[in-house]
Amino acid sequence: MGNWDPDQYLKFKAERTQPSLDLVSRLATYRTQAGNAFSPAAVLDLGCGPGNSTRVVAHAFPDARILGVDSSPDMIQEATRASAPSGGGRVSYRLFDATDDPLPLACELGSRNGFDLIFSNACIQWVPDNPALIRRLMGSLAPGGLLAVQVPVNSEEPIYQCIYRVVDSPKWAPFFKRRRFFTTLKATEYFDVLAGCAGDFTMWQTSYLHRLPSVDAVVEWFRGTGLRPFLDQLEPDSRPLFLSDVRAGMAKVALPRPNGEVLLPFPRLFFIAEKQSSHLGCR
Repeated sequence: MGNWDPDQYLKFKAERTQPSLDLVSRLATYRTQAGNAFSPAAVLDLGCGPGNSTRVVAHAFPDARILGVDSSPDMIQEATRASAPSGGGRVSYRLFDATDDPLPLACELGSRNGFDLIFSNACIQWVPDNPALIRRLMGSLAPGGLLAVQVPVNSEEPIYQCIYRVVDSPKWAPFFKRRRFFTTLKATEYFDVLAGCAGDFTMWQTSYLHRLPSVDAVVEWFRGTGLRPFLDQLEPDSRPLFLSDVRAGMAKVALPRPNGEVLLPFPRLFFIAEKQSSHLGCR
């Protein structure tokens, strides 16, 4: 897939950052199995995007060394630009593919036993084989470390079904070699994976109800995320017509409220998993 557009993504910065704030608030009050308050020293923000989630983590844990990683050069460039000079040298960013082993990155931060926290906001739905990914991330934690994840679970929402109806239509289907990009599991499947590799874990789901000014704003929201893989497969001159067809479909379900605004339901699944207390060194 093509590169990400930080400016497009950040058009809805507050709404996209809120899940990170909610996840961090749970981490800030988390007590480990040993009964200790959670205070990470080495942190990985997996899929950091333009750095908005990384800054939330940095604010919550001011003594932590934090590495934000993403596969998009444009996102890393924006995160680095926005971080300076507020990062104070303890926050850094670099390119990284989430299908690779992250444990060597912990060694770069000076933590030979792994990360104390791997944080991931709205990333793992793009990564193949979530069960293998979660086991790999859990294996990259230090004993007592936490994996904290938020993943959208909105593929069955009416708005997303509008997108798929357009994508699967006779008019547009021939243009798309790939239709499915998300690898999100069901909540029960995440439960089973975590039950097999975590010492302890908790899960919850929140449905955000975003206030957007119009149907056009809904289209702009998804241009920054869910529509991006389809737009990347189209020639530039075909994209406006595709977006017009998507908008027409969305207008049938994203009906304006009496005040003219549109309500966008957006469910998200969260989990925090703690690594069993066993030693793991750098590989």
